[in-house]
Amino acid sequence: QVHLVESGGGSVQAGGSLRLSCTASGSIFSTMGWYRQAPGKQRELVAVISSGGSTNYADSVKGRFTISRDNAKNTVYLQMNSLKPEDTAVYYCNAQVGILSRVYDYWGQGTQVTVSS
Repeated sequence: QVHLVESGGGSVQAGGSLRLSCTASGSIFSTMGWYRQAPGKQRELVAVISSGGSTNYADSVKGRFTISRDNAKNTVYLQMNSLKPEDTAVYYCNAQVGILSRVYDYWGQGTQVTVSS
């Protein structure tokens, strides 16, 4: 059974930093990443990283956020610097499992990030 456990959310002032962590268990994971959902908006991609270390970022976070991964620990991190009020959202960890040419998505419970101006 797959489990994703997130940690690291909280409240900061604009310009501050936070680091999110997500540890996955129960399978072998290919792409892992972070998505976010602000009130009244759709869930959107923040950053993803493949098992080989290739990354992809939303334009809105490029240069401010860094995603990394420890494959031995099945853990993905999101270092968030220069935070802005518009980064306020619930952040969800995502981990993908590939089985017989199909990809299955698993999600964490979400962690709140609040950035005040």
